[in-house]
Amino acid sequence: EYEFKTNNIQFEREKRFDILYKEILLPHKFCADFVVLDKIILELKSTREGISKEYIAKLINYLKISGCHLGLLVNFGKPSLEYKRIVF
Repeated sequence: EYEFKTNNIQFEREKRFDILYKEILLPHKFCADFVVLDKIILELKSTREGISKEYIAKLINYLKISGCHLGLLVNFGKPSLEYKRIVF
């Protein structure tokens, strides 16, 4: 958040998305860590296990719901930065 503000990059933190299923609004919401420039979803993790299929599936769901086409999954929990870029 600090870097986005310092570099004057438009973002929303913890943006919530409604979920429609067969034209029914579900009570559950998805909450993305960051939405950058209204088109990139940035999900941050800090896990020693690394980027799992579960995290990737969650990011794909966020992309479907949000209408965004690019997602970045970044893990700070390993000795070296780990990331996955997903285009939907």
